Amino acid sequence: MVKERGQKRQYRSTLRQDSAQRTRRAIVVAAGELFVAHGYVATSLADVAAVAGVSRPTVFAAFGSKAALLRQVLDEALAGDDAPVAVADRPWFKPVWDASGPSAVLRAYAQVCTLIGGRAAAIFETVRRAADAAPEVAELWTTLQSNRRAGARMVVEHARSLGSLRAELDEERAIDVLWLLNDPAHYSALVERCGWSAESFRDWLASAMCHALLPEPAGTD
Repeated sequence: MVKERGQKRQYRSTLRQDSAQRTRRAIVVAAGELFVAHGYVATSLADVAAVAGVSRPTVFAAFGSKAALLRQVLDEALAGDDAPVAVADRPWFKPVWDASGPSAVLRAYAQVCTLIGGRAAAIFETVRRAADAAPEVAELWTTLQSNRRAGARMVVEHARSLGSLRAELDEERAIDVLWLLNDPAHYSALVERCGWSAESFRDWLASAMCHALLPEPAGTD
């Protein structure tokens, strides 16, 4: 009898956890849509609650603040889900680590940037626009730039460990260049505004990265 009661409690607990997770997901999806469509400043937690089909106190209890909710939307856009796994440890980042030379590293990284751009370019732009009006978002924007640079550093160091980069580029300059190129704003401009396919963008980005960072082939003027 004791065991049976324990099983019932566990069953009820699982149901509550599943319900809370579905509610949290609905809130994040609603917030992402509203932030992109109307902007961060113009979107209230009450707006998010209405679209998600929950109460405003529920939204506040789940995330604590609008800024924290924006950060969650951004994190999930970058990673693809809410699992606590760093981007560099995701399966879709693995080809960067498995690459056999600098060119392969950069081409794999171009694919990563394309994937991230498809998910996160719009919310990146939302954060950029809100940074001037909301101090808490300005801090998030600064963190985003630092994180992009850290990603560029990681890739440059890995590429350099497998072969040579341009002789005229020291490591910091190479990181500067890759940090410029890994900006999701490029995806937004070329795919979302100019109508390029994601594959065309990926190929262009890979070529741009290789041209900017790798030595010219022998015999090239």
